Amino acid sequence: MSKIDKMSIMGVRSFGVDDREKQVITFFSPLTVLVGPNGAGKTTIIECLKYITSGDFPPGSKGYAFVHDPKDAHESEVRAQIRLQFTDVNGEKVAVQRSMLVTQKAKKNPDFKTLEGVITRLKHGEKVSLSSKCVEIDREMISALGVNKAVLSNVIFCHQEDSNWPLCEGKPLKEKFDAIFSATRYIKALENLRKLRTDQAAVVKSCQTELIYLRRNKEKAQEIKDLQDSKETQLAASKDSVQKIESQVEPLEKRLDDIDDNLGNVMKLDNDIKALDSRKKQMEEDNQELEEKMEQVFQGSDDQLQEMYQNHQRTVREKERRLADCQKEQERAGRVCQKLDGVKSDLLVKQGGLQEESSRHAQSVKDRDAQVRALSSYLELDGYDRTPFNERQLQSFHRQVKDRLEQDREAAKQLTRDMQEREQQKQQSVDELRDKKTALESTVGLKRDLQERKEQELRGVKADLQRLEGSMGRLKELEAELARAERELESAVRSFNVEELKAEVAELQKEKAELDRAQRRLDQQMETLNTHTTARTQMDMLKKDKVEKEDQVRKIKARHSEDLVSLLGHFPNKKELDDWIYAKSREIHGTRDKLAKLNKELASGEQNKSHCAAELRRKEQQLQADEEKLFQACGSQDLEQDLGRLQEELEKTSKQRAMLAGATAVYSQFISQLTEEHEPCCPVCQRTFQAEADLQEVIGDMQSKLRLVPDKLKSTEQELKRKERRRDDMMALKPVRLSIVELKEKELPELRNRLQSVNRDIERLKAEVEEQETLQSTLMSEEDTAKACVPGLTLMDRYLSELKEVDRKLAQQATKLQGVDLSRTMQQVNQEKQETQHRLDTTSSKVELKRKLIQDQQVQEQGLLAAVNETRAEKLQIGSDMQRQQQLAEQSAEFSTEIQALQRDIQEAEEQVFPLAAALEKLQQEKQELLGCKRQKQEEAQEKINSINDKAKKISALESQITKYIEDGKDDHKEQKERELQETTCQLHEAEKQREKISKEMGSIRQDIDTQKVQERWLQDNLTLRKRMEELKEVTAKRLALVKDMGNMKVMELRTERREAEGRVEELKKNRSVALGRQRGFEEEILRCRKELREDDYRLAKERYRDKMIVMRTTELANKDLDIYYKALDLTIMRFHTMKMDEINKIIRDLWRSTYRGQDIEYVEIRTDADENSSAGIKRRTFNYRVVMVKGGTALDMRGRCSAGQKVLASLIIRLALAETFCLNCGILALDEPTTNLDRENIESLAHALVEIIKSRSSQRNFQLLIITHDEDFVELLGRSSYVEHFYRIRKNADQCSEITKCSISSLSSYVN
Repeated sequence: MSKIDKMSIMGVRSFGVDDREKQVITFFSPLTVLVGPNGAGKTTIIECLKYITSGDFPPGSKGYAFVHDPKDAHESEVRAQIRLQFTDVNGEKVAVQRSMLVTQKAKKNPDFKTLEGVITRLKHGEKVSLSSKCVEIDREMISALGVNKAVLSNVIFCHQEDSNWPLCEGKPLKEKFDAIFSATRYIKALENLRKLRTDQAAVVKSCQTELIYLRRNKEKAQEIKDLQDSKETQLAASKDSVQKIESQVEPLEKRLDDIDDNLGNVMKLDNDIKALDSRKKQMEEDNQELEEKMEQVFQGSDDQLQEMYQNHQRTVREKERRLADCQKEQERAGRVCQKLDGVKSDLLVKQGGLQEESSRHAQSVKDRDAQVRALSSYLELDGYDRTPFNERQLQSFHRQVKDRLEQDREAAKQLTRDMQEREQQKQQSVDELRDKKTALESTVGLKRDLQERKEQELRGVKADLQRLEGSMGRLKELEAELARAERELESAVRSFNVEELKAEVAELQKEKAELDRAQRRLDQQMETLNTHTTARTQMDMLKKDKVEKEDQVRKIKARHSEDLVSLLGHFPNKKELDDWIYAKSREIHGTRDKLAKLNKELASGEQNKSHCAAELRRKEQQLQADEEKLFQACGSQDLEQDLGRLQEELEKTSKQRAMLAGATAVYSQFISQLTEEHEPCCPVCQRTFQAEADLQEVIGDMQSKLRLVPDKLKSTEQELKRKERRRDDMMALKPVRLSIVELKEKELPELRNRLQSVNRDIERLKAEVEEQETLQSTLMSEEDTAKACVPGLTLMDRYLSELKEVDRKLAQQATKLQGVDLSRTMQQVNQEKQETQHRLDTTSSKVELKRKLIQDQQVQEQGLLAAVNETRAEKLQIGSDMQRQQQLAEQSAEFSTEIQALQRDIQEAEEQVFPLAAALEKLQQEKQELLGCKRQKQEEAQEKINSINDKAKKISALESQITKYIEDGKDDHKEQKERELQETTCQLHEAEKQREKISKEMGSIRQDIDTQKVQERWLQDNLTLRKRMEELKEVTAKRLALVKDMGNMKVMELRTERREAEGRVEELKKNRSVALGRQRGFEEEILRCRKELREDDYRLAKERYRDKMIVMRTTELANKDLDIYYKALDLTIMRFHTMKMDEINKIIRDLWRSTYRGQDIEYVEIRTDADENSSAGIKRRTFNYRVVMVKGGTALDMRGRCSAGQKVLASLIIRLALAETFCLNCGILALDEPTTNLDRENIESLAHALVEIIKSRSSQRNFQLLIITHDEDFVELLGRSSYVEHFYRIRKNADQCSEITKCSISSLSSYVN
């Protein structure tokens, strides 16, 4: 068994932080006592023991609070260290060390660190150390001490704050008891078994549901397979029929292709001839129209015509070059005008801004003068009635305002000082009265408190006197009772046979040990039998599994043999099938690539077709739009003829304009001659006028015509301009006319031919795509068939490998069973085990009976001894009280006199307080009135000063604006901008004149260019005519060649033959279509069947049904076994729990009866309420704990019903019983302040009970009881036994650090006396 030897403490709680302040305590056996006042550090001893053994900190304490405070030690960091030397369960010496470090942080909680711990063992004379980095020290300590962590924390080293845990609430109590019983892991095992069985039951239910659907899928898959076989037979017959029809169609289609090619050539020649005829006719008409439009046809050679055209082009280019130069000059002039216009705009904007600033300046001067007059009137200043003000007046004004402000501020300050002096005088009077009143009230309060204390002491003295009056009779009764109790005690001691009973118990213990060894031997035999039984069962299961797997291999071969032999010629293995699928996949990829290439070419052809069609539509729309544009401009399609007529009208109108332009000068000259000559004559025919009337008539006629000339000239010029515009529009349409001819004769026929060629290519590509798709479908069908067989072959390979593994396991199991004697059956061993268990239970009952007799005799002896001690103590107490009676009477008289004197003093002080309170209230009211008057006058003075200051600031701001305007010279700047504006306006006028002159020159040049363009059109028309004549000759020659080629072909015979072949092909294709339709239906049906068979529901339907059935059956068997295991483990836990609880409650009853001196509770015990539904499928068994007190056969819960002392005593006894039961390997127990809330009788009985426990356990070498208390009387009671020679006293030194001192128990007795 384990025991603790020595412990050192440094830097924990109130223990010092230096090595020289390290405290060492050596633990005695069987009893170690520590005594000290509150706060000395006694509980820290248990906290250190708990921390060093389990690693747990005290309840409610963070890590840094467990270490000495760095601020108290005046250090930045404090290192704490605990070292313990103990003996483990194996009797080996072990030393363990734990260290902590706390670092103080600025304005934060200290930083806590756990340093490396070390555990040291002494093995073979050498020290072996392990650090916390290598092992888990908490687990090592639990293993070394031989108890679990719950017993360490809640029983052995229980903290004072948690000492009453047996009476806490239900849930925490249950958790602690479960941990103490170490039942948690077994409860978890039960929970796992129950949960596993529930899950397995759900699996069985799920399997049953799935089996219904799997059976349906298996039957449906077989139906689909039969249908597929039937359709494949019909498909083969249909394919033979299609092949026969295609062999007949092929030669006919080849002949039709030849005929179509010949007819296509004929049609192409016919179309070409028609196109040439149309083009020839159109060219002849165009040439005729062009000759008609021209005034005359150039008769020279082509070279002469070309040279004349080039000379004309050079003249036109020179004029256009001059026109471009004029345009550049005009643009330059425009930029100059634009720039000057921008400068003018900027100057206008700046002039407007300066004008606005000037207006604001005048308004500022006016506002300043007005405010100066207003402020001078407010301050009653003279000399500021007339405006405007000069600089000297303004300076004088500001000086006077500043002086006035200083005067007003000084007056306000003087007023404040006067009011403060009066306020201080009032406050001094108030303070004097308040001090007097407070002193009197304090005196009254002190004397009244003293009076109450005296009255309370007087009542206590009188009560003691009354109690002592009846003590004499009780003293005589106690003497008689003490003599009778001592006689009974002597008689009982002589009659007890405790030693004989102990010898009998030892013999029974030996017999029980022999039975235990026999029981363990039987358990080993049962385990061996179980092992061999399992081996035989496993061997049978392996043989069954082997037969099933061989059957599966045969089924897989039968299922896929037909398909694989038809594809590969033999039944392959998995690798051969994978290679064949890979080769077929590559062939499919090649076909797919070829098909993709054809599709790409087809898509390109379709795109080319759409492009040609779109281009053809666009050209046709362009032709229609050009013809519409030509018709709108000319009114017909004959552009050249309309242009010629317009040119004639234009020349006629031009001549008329020239005539009208010269008519004014001619008529004016004629009139001048007729009026100025002496003998006037007609200016035309030189005829003289006979009469004046004829002369005047001619002159009047000329004058009337002269008046009409301007209007006619204007209208003629307008008409000429209109016709010139129309001529320009028509000239611009000449390219449109050429475009129309180009579209009709060349571009549109070429696009139509190109579209036909593209259509033929598309038809060819579609046929090739269809052929490749058929090939690809066939290859993919074969690949899918092979892939459908892959899972089966994979499964077959797995079954074959599993068969090898099964054979190996069968050989192993056979080897295990060789040489095994199985003559003893499980039933024989089990019966023998039950008999041994019955004998063991009988022996245990005898041991318990003997122990109970021993305990009853000890309890009886302790009861008699306690009665003697109790009577003797009561007798001593009464004698002591009788001696104090005279002293109590004198104290009563003295207390009465003092109380009467205090009452008179209190009454006099209260009479003096009342007039002082009235005077104090009156002075405070006068002070408040003075404060209100002071505040009002201060506000009025400050308001006047602020008003003057604000007005002066406004005037200063206006003066700043006025001064700034004058200093910036804004008036001069304004005049400068006006002069710049006038100069810019003159420059802009000159630039606009220059631009107008350039515009007139450009108009003249444009008119010359227009005249040259007419000549250019005539030259272009002659060139076009000569070109068209050459083209006409080429077209005529080409047409004659095509007519000759077409005459050599037999068109009618080809058409007749084509009709007959088409009829025969149509009939054969119809028959083939019917056969293909049926074939396609068969293929679709077969593909549908294959697709359905490849679906997850049908592909492995049979195997899934078999596998699921196996899973369900095995799961049901496993579930039954789980229920058996659950019940067996649960029953074992219950028996262990019941046995331990009986043992604990027996110890609790004995300790309670020997300790508790009250008559209201017979004994206490721990009750457990268990749920009996222990099946694995139902909720697991749980134990709910509660502490009850029994009186007269009635059990009541102690929680909430017992007193504080009863609670402490019950908790202490329960811990003693738990230690007795569970600490078989660890005889250590620490009690912290066990006498808390106990009265003197129970303290004495507790001391007696502890001594008896020590006495009964004294035979154990490592039994250790550690008691910490501040009650030195309790220690003195323990010291009366022979088990305590020394104790430790804990107190604080001058530095307030805890110190431990070893003292003799005899010194305590003298100290108490």
